[in-house]
Amino acid sequence: MSLKKLFLNLIWVLLAGFNLSANGQSALKPFISGSYQQLLASNTNNPFMLVVWSVDCSPCLKEMALLSDIHKNNPNMKMIMLAADDLSSSEQIEQKLKQHQLDGVDNWVFADENSRKLRFEIDPKWYGELPRTYFFDNAHERTGVSGVMSKEDYQAMFAKILN
Repeated sequence: MSLKKLFLNLIWVLLAGFNLSANGQSALKPFISGSYQQLLASNTNNPFMLVVWSVDCSPCLKEMALLSDIHKNNPNMKMIMLAADDLSSSEQIEQKLKQHQLDGVDNWVFADENSRKLRFEIDPKWYGELPRTYFFDNAHERTGVSGVMSKEDYQAMFAKILN
């Protein structure tokens, strides 16, 4: 990574906390090396789902309406959205999240030039196909699913991780 890009990423990470949405929470958090472990640590003993998507992924965008509906109908299920785009797409990411009323969930964006490294930290067996959704139970045993899921698929996974 060039010194200029490293400096710009550092500035973005420092300023990310000041980028507030209407509900007072940070709109997008920078996902860097170590962020995955941070997500796990901050959700100890709590089931959650991690949805990895991109503004350039048409199946991801089609699934956003269903994710919004799922979020509204399952308020106790923690949903974390992770955009596998780079920082330059932040405006588009925030626009899509707001459009689908997902701007109030925990939202992250890849903030490291080496996206392969970030993907590997999440799951060494994941090669980058999108959408990719991970379901974590209380013990953080996880199940990863690639591709678009149906409402019934989500309900089955919730039943699995909530019991």
